[in-house]
Amino acid sequence: MKVFVDGQYGTTGLNIHERLNQRNDVELLWISEEQKKDPEIRIKLMNEADIVFLCLPDQAAREAIKLIINPNTRVIDSSTAFRTNEAWTYGLPELSALQRGKIANAARVSVPGCHATAFVLAINPLVQRGILPRDYPVSCHSLTGYSGGGKAFIEQYETGGFSDVNDSLRYPQHYSLKLDHKHLPEMKKFTDLEFQPVFLPTVCNFYNGMVVTVPLVTRLLINQPSLQEIHAALTDYYQGETFVRVIPLDDTKGISQYALDPTLCNGTNYSEIFVLGNDDQVLVACRLDNLGKGSSGAAIQCMNIMLGLDEGFGQTLEE
Repeated sequence: MKVFVDGQYGTTGLNIHERLNQRNDVELLWISEEQKKDPEIRIKLMNEADIVFLCLPDQAAREAIKLIINPNTRVIDSSTAFRTNEAWTYGLPELSALQRGKIANAARVSVPGCHATAFVLAINPLVQRGILPRDYPVSCHSLTGYSGGGKAFIEQYETGGFSDVNDSLRYPQHYSLKLDHKHLPEMKKFTDLEFQPVFLPTVCNFYNGMVVTVPLVTRLLINQPSLQEIHAALTDYYQGETFVRVIPLDDTKGISQYALDPTLCNGTNYSEIFVLGNDDQVLVACRLDNLGKGSSGAAIQCMNIMLGLDEGFGQTLEE
């Protein structure tokens, strides 16, 4: 299979390239940094490829897709541009029993956002199982590594470019304070919620990793479920899934109140779901690597499904 990564020098593109470079079942079509702005070379490679990964800003992705005229070229896009587009397939295999088959047969797949992936994994089963009302006033908070901001943001963060606001290498910083984060449309659409959640992300002083938390008041849920019933619903929904682990309740009892480390899934395509709290107030938390299951790992998982391969193939980076 011939594969071309358009935007291979960005954070997501580099990560995908690193994973694919270890494999002997794909031929990577390469474009040098000097040639990356040459439209003829770029268009040629895009239309030679069996699979094209678009790792571009939204508008650039919209422009790039118009350049692909080969009907046999399949596209996996990592931007926000097409995630709620009905002509594209949402690249979250664990969304439902049917989603994996849709991805396998798709010509166009949109990889979910990192915050959205964790949120949908945590909440969608509770909506589908009739536990969380579709009109529930959902709130959500995310702690994430600064790599999610992209190449320019990473450079600015690591060089202290935000010191006029705060000491960026010491203190976490809330962002998207207008409550208009670009992941919100997919967070609503793929959980079947009637309203967008109130979502506050926080960028922290670690490179990658993420924990998204959603608090729930059980007296407002359907049939007022216990913590154990919420945990059982999530466990059953993800039974047999390789990359989604619902942590057993017995394993969460020993967790220190300070120990939900956002970085413990780093370097993997795994996501972990925790159900914490008590029968009156429940906290559903999802931990993942924003560069793994939150972007590049998810993209490779989708490619493997589209090619009929094991979903975990090529997911471990060599030391």
